[in-house]
Amino acid sequence: MIHLDAERIRKLLDYPYLVEALRDAHAGQGMPLLDRCITDAGKDTFVNLMAWAQGRAVAVKLVGVFPENVGRSPPEPSIQGIVVLFDGQTGRALMTCDGAEMTYRKTAADSALGASFLARRDARTLLVIGAGGLAPHMVRAHRAARPELDRFLIWNRSPGKAMAVADELSHEGIAVEVQASLDDALGLADIISSVTMATAPLIKGVLLKPGTHVDLVGSYLPGMREADDDVMSRAALICMDIRAGHDCTGDIIQPMESGVIHFGDIRADLFELATGAHPGRASDSDITVFKNIGGGHLDLFTAMALHRRVAED
Repeated sequence: MIHLDAERIRKLLDYPYLVEALRDAHAGQGMPLLDRCITDAGKDTFVNLMAWAQGRAVAVKLVGVFPENVGRSPPEPSIQGIVVLFDGQTGRALMTCDGAEMTYRKTAADSALGASFLARRDARTLLVIGAGGLAPHMVRAHRAARPELDRFLIWNRSPGKAMAVADELSHEGIAVEVQASLDDALGLADIISSVTMATAPLIKGVLLKPGTHVDLVGSYLPGMREADDDVMSRAALICMDIRAGHDCTGDIIQPMESGVIHFGDIRADLFELATGAHPGRASDSDITVFKNIGGGHLDLFTAMALHRRVAED
């Protein structure tokens, strides 16, 4: 059994490779068996996810989300844990991986894959809302999936944190503009990727221009929400993987409870988009929403892609 730390994962799981690996997995593998346990203790959460592609592989992720870690001295990542890959025929442990780096990469690549299907072909401007650990990954992943993107915006309640993300990406040759007003930035964006832990909506549907693609990532508990009712009611297409747990995100639960949307309004998942079973957006004026709720299948697909890279290395 091998262990891969964050540095080696970064070297092996580049975003062009990972986005395409997830595309192939969704097109050809089907949904694995899933199980999950999410334990919430105040601000902190611990997640246990399992995915089993019978006869191929099993992945188990044990990861904690501790938001106050970034304020510690010294600061620590808010997401920490481990991903374990097992042989699907014998149950033999094959590989352990740094859970934070795997989570960042599979989450960002999943959102980028969604945008590759749902964003307009002429999309040029990406807005990232939030400046936590995921924020720079979102820029990198979307840029890999959509090389034509040429303008990158970021907004955060704390401008200094947004500046830090912009500075980090500037060393990679990516120019990122820090936005003072979120409302103004919303009207500029072709793709909006929100990676916050907001409990009240930040994205106002009335401010979105026609054709905007909205990528909602941060809400993973019923009390969390990043987009308001207008976003959901304006959406011509809402895409998420229902089987991964639609019942744990406030971005879906809350507008359903108020009658703004209904279960049937979730019209597609990435499996259907990747296989062509659903065509995606119908027109350039459509507002599309991709709710990235994660799920153990993504950890499995990502771990399998990483294991293949290790074998090639």
